Amino acid sequence: MTAPLQSTPPSASVPAPGTETDAHRLLHPPVIAWFRENARDLPWRRPEAGAWGVMVSEFMLQQTPVNRVLPVYEQWLARWPRPADLATEAPGEAVRAWGRLGYPRRALRLHGAAVAIAERHGGDVPAQHAQLLALPGIGEYTAAAVASFAYGQRHPVLDTNVRRVLARAVTGSQFPPNATTAAERKLARTLLPEDDATAASWAAASMELGALICTAKNEDCARCPIASLCAWRLAGKPEHQGPTRRAQTYAGTDRQVRGKLLAVLRESAGPVPQSALDRVWHEPVQRARALDGLVADGLVEPLPGRLYRLPHT
Repeated sequence: MTAPLQSTPPSASVPAPGTETDAHRLLHPPVIAWFRENARDLPWRRPEAGAWGVMVSEFMLQQTPVNRVLPVYEQWLARWPRPADLATEAPGEAVRAWGRLGYPRRALRLHGAAVAIAERHGGDVPAQHAQLLALPGIGEYTAAAVASFAYGQRHPVLDTNVRRVLARAVTGSQFPPNATTAAERKLARTLLPEDDATAASWAAASMELGALICTAKNEDCARCPIASLCAWRLAGKPEHQGPTRRAQTYAGTDRQVRGKLLAVLRESAGPVPQSALDRVWHEPVQRARALDGLVADGLVEPLPGRLYRLPHT
């Protein structure tokens, strides 16, 4: 393991708002050093994962915990080790392999990105941020994450964990806003280290810190490498003053019904009759609404004779 960087003296404190350039010099070394010693050994962080492995992981990890992603990720890369391998398959196979990760439109988007990579880039995930952003299904976060984690480039990578770390450590807020703001993006850009390698390390390290230590519910300040610098902790951990953060529900929602309908289709080798889908949910109006939504999203293909299947084209 690489020798850790020298951490900041405990007596240091976070500069006043507006002097973020000073703050980043204090925060980077201890967080990166902590990451070098404590980072989880995840398959998409290994050199052999390559840019495609990083991209697959980023699609799968959106709103899904690592422990659920790991087995599906391993199976996916074993079956489709390169984008071109996935591109030759019907999109329905991507939906089938996605299993119960949730938000299955991500599978269609990943398939679409693989097709574009095969057609536009010779089967290799592009390294340029603009080219990544131009791929179907890839937004600013995913483009920045792939460019940073796979290619070691200097980009602000703002996921929920990073936003929470910056909110607490720099701005003194318990939680970031519900949606990413222009101010957060500006702060993230300001805090980026100047050189590519350190910036990429900072992106991964701050994300891991939010995932393992500076969590939403049970922050572990005793183990945090920047506890002595954290503006929120130094202010006495004031309670969140923004809109109420409601936990997402699942039971009884259209999402649950959609998942049950897709489960039947995934487990079938051929088209499924309407009667089989009718048995998965007792409430006909909600069931029909969920099925119509799946068709509209391109996740289910209707056929003559009241038959349905996963998409073939």
